[in-house]
Amino acid sequence: MECCGLLTAQKEPVPLKSVEVELEVRDHVATLVSTLNYENQEDKPIEAVFVFPLPGDAAVCHFSATIGQKQIVAEVKEKQQARAEYDDALSSGQQAFLLEESEQSPDIFSLSVGSLPPGESASIRLEYVTELAVQADDGLRFCLPAVLNPRYQPQGSEGAGVQVTSVPASQVPYSLSFSARVSSPRPVSKVESSCSLDPLQYLNTEQTQATVKLAAGHKFDRDVELLIYYKDAHQPSAVVEAGQASAKPGTLMGDPAAMLSLYPEFPQAVMSSLASCGEFVFLLDRSGSMECSISYNVEELEQEQEQETRIGSARDTLLLLLKSLPMGCYFNIYSFGDHFEHIFPQSVEYSEKTMDEALKKVEKMEADMGGTEILEPLKHIYSQPCIPDQPRQLFVFTDGEVGNTKEVIDLVKKNSGSHRCFSFGIGEGASTALINGLAKEGGGHAQFITGADRMQPKVMQSLRFALQPAVEDISVTWDLPKGVSVTVLSPPIKTIFQGQRKLIYAQLTGQSSEAAEGCVTVKYSLAGRPTQNQLKFSLKPAEDTGLTVHRLAAQTLIRSLEMEEGEDGGEEDGGVRKKVVELSVQSGVSSAFTAFIAVNKGDGEAVEGPLVRRDVPTPMFCSMMSPCPMGPSIMAYSMDCDYDLAGYVGGGGMMMACSLNGIDCSDDFQEYDGSACEMASYEPTADFGEKYCGGVQMRMAHSAEVVEIDTPKQPPRDPLLQLVSLQKASGCWLLDPDLAAALGKTSEEVEKTKPSAVNQEVWATILALIWLHGFKMDAREEWELLVMKAVSWVRAQKASCLQECVEAGNALLGCEVQKDALGL
Repeated sequence: MECCGLLTAQKEPVPLKSVEVELEVRDHVATLVSTLNYENQEDKPIEAVFVFPLPGDAAVCHFSATIGQKQIVAEVKEKQQARAEYDDALSSGQQAFLLEESEQSPDIFSLSVGSLPPGESASIRLEYVTELAVQADDGLRFCLPAVLNPRYQPQGSEGAGVQVTSVPASQVPYSLSFSARVSSPRPVSKVESSCSLDPLQYLNTEQTQATVKLAAGHKFDRDVELLIYYKDAHQPSAVVEAGQASAKPGTLMGDPAAMLSLYPEFPQAVMSSLASCGEFVFLLDRSGSMECSISYNVEELEQEQEQETRIGSARDTLLLLLKSLPMGCYFNIYSFGDHFEHIFPQSVEYSEKTMDEALKKVEKMEADMGGTEILEPLKHIYSQPCIPDQPRQLFVFTDGEVGNTKEVIDLVKKNSGSHRCFSFGIGEGASTALINGLAKEGGGHAQFITGADRMQPKVMQSLRFALQPAVEDISVTWDLPKGVSVTVLSPPIKTIFQGQRKLIYAQLTGQSSEAAEGCVTVKYSLAGRPTQNQLKFSLKPAEDTGLTVHRLAAQTLIRSLEMEEGEDGGEEDGGVRKKVVELSVQSGVSSAFTAFIAVNKGDGEAVEGPLVRRDVPTPMFCSMMSPCPMGPSIMAYSMDCDYDLAGYVGGGGMMMACSLNGIDCSDDFQEYDGSACEMASYEPTADFGEKYCGGVQMRMAHSAEVVEIDTPKQPPRDPLLQLVSLQKASGCWLLDPDLAAALGKTSEEVEKTKPSAVNQEVWATILALIWLHGFKMDAREEWELLVMKAVSWVRAQKASCLQECVEAGNALLGCEVQKDALGL
């Protein structure tokens, strides 16, 4: 039969035609409604299966299907029961719809649309609520994951992998529309995105409500990310929500629920002194997919601009981190792929010698270590004894393409008492469940680096968090009116960082008057000083939140119980699993052990004939690809097989499809079976590399012929990084030709203008400080810590005539930086 309509790379029709997304943001909570429109254009009944990503902390709370004029609302049931009902419905010719969360990773869902007869359409509605994370610049981040890269499934890991059908972003055969409505008690100052947006439209003169839309023609080459900024952004707040009228009092859904947002403020005197100790362990992903560019920018490609790779950005970031560490601390660097390496056998004291040795090895690091086996290096790190009086701080850099997410997070949780974990998701499609889970269970902070983001400022913010004095002895006390009791649903607060939000969910039982107030006090010890923050709030329920707070509270409790079940390995009587299922069914929020099921039990005729399965593909950003800057438009495979493709989810057989600037060559790749990568019948022309890959290194095993094309050279080093690379571990710079070149001067100019009374290192260091303040204030977050170290070094020299030095340095560099601005 000649297929019409949308096709996959395998020439199969795709029944999903469009996805419509409506987002409503109220302060820091988002509700998303997604409508997926299906149509069967074949002459036989089909089952459409769509595996797609959602935010790892989303509470999926509604699922329904509309066929013609009839809407069928799904119920939450125990997963095996839901699957059995779905299979029974299909076998009896009924239509059925199943939505289930992956047991390996809570950010992957599978949607099955069963028994769609020829010519029939179905509209699926999916709703979830989620909290928005606070960013370094006080923006709130919402991310609609559009990209689902194949997840690496390590050998011998628990559970079956998730079957993912992916195509390059340019070949996604359905459209996406996206609109958002934002409201807050405070004015909305701006909304930014890595995707093209139509202009922000304000709905009132106070500018507390606004709408924004994704510009037409989204290419599916990136996740849809919104950064929302409010004026006077983050104030402590509380929302109390009335219970569900139909639910039984005394249950989570029947009682009022409270959501408290706390923003602890530390005394300035404490914040001015960063810790000068700690054991800093950096764990860097060097799997093959780290060779991809961080962003996929068609305009840059067309203009043949250099694009920074994930591994290149990680190397630059490690340079900044190593230069910013305090003297007296300890450090080590691990890297991993399908095996792992470490620079030192165990963490070493930070000195000029150890820093130089580490930097030489970092410069040579490439994305050449195969798959993504993160579990083993973590086990090795945790097996190392902690160093007395040096709190362990773990920094994990990965593009997050792993299939054993829950195993990894369980391991971090088990060791949470001995360290803090800061995580960084690099590039489109990084697993939100993995990155957020590592930080949440490790008591640290999570960051995502996508689109045009620079990795360095985000990582340096996390280093500042790691250097903040450790908060200890955290306690939360409630003061409520007589007759009202509280059940806290959130896990205990383990860590507090200056300026970062802490959310607490609670169930309130009992009666109180409308005017009643409650009070929550958070007490803790900060650098040995007792400190407390208080929040008073009204117990009067909000009128316009629906059941949002209840659903987020239920999801928080469900995730905690799931972690407990993972730790216990599943109790013999299945007690924790049973609690999760009961809570999930009661609240209507999905879990790893439940699924949404809807069956059309109408009077219509049974669907006749065998069902044909159609897998709806998701966009894939560059996973397992060569360094080709074409990103998702081409899937080129390095033929010396740096990637253990057989280990990727869906292994055992995977179709390699590609599109070369619109040329379909999906037939030219054989199904991969884990042996040498071969192209079936593609005869590369002489200009193949330049025309389609911008000079990427690609070896194609075609008969005995191997075509090699050189990889383009890395772009020249950024002037800021050039200057930073010259700083010594103590914080000073040396007066030498390299420094002169980094400052844009000759050695003679730099030496001739030195005031006679000052030594060379002090002069060199003051010049570097002036240059940073004079030319790189926009990158202050990146160099602030290493400058603090330099200023401390200058002060320790007790040099005279600093004012004369600063004036001479300004004259030489053409700046007007004041001595006070330098911190001297």
